[in-house]
Amino acid sequence: MAVFYLVLGTVFGFILSRSGAADYNYIQGMFLFEEFQLYGIIGTAVALTAPGIWLLKRYGKTLTGRPLVIERKAGHRGNVYGGILFGVGWSITGMCPGPVLVNVGEGKLYALAALAGVLVGAAIFGCSYRVLARPFRLPPLAVGTGEG
Repeated sequence: MAVFYLVLGTVFGFILSRSGAADYNYIQGMFLFEEFQLYGIIGTAVALTAPGIWLLKRYGKTLTGRPLVIERKAGHRGNVYGGILFGVGWSITGMCPGPVLVNVGEGKLYALAALAGVLVGAAIFGCSYRVLARPFRLPPLAVGTGEG
């Protein structure tokens, strides 16, 4: 499965790269409402994924043949603050976590600073989760996927 996931991630990264979804100028243009290509890409992704997930939930099975279960996650105030922080970081760096790796793979040195920010931010969040859980009403931390 690891090879399958590596190939799938590589194909996804290639698509992000070729579509412009990992390009700093396109992303900044989107946030400044000067470039509309990424809105089309995001809209297409939603238009294709929403019915696909509905079909998978209704008829789908996992690779092992078990019924596919997609649980609805509870909303909490941490989602709002996390979304704001994610959006600000995305706007400033022009990258979210997937495109950070695409940009590193394309040899763009500035992406290393964004990657360092992603890793440091994730580490700080992980270390301070217990402190943040009460004021942000975060759910208990679940470690791993539950599948071993």
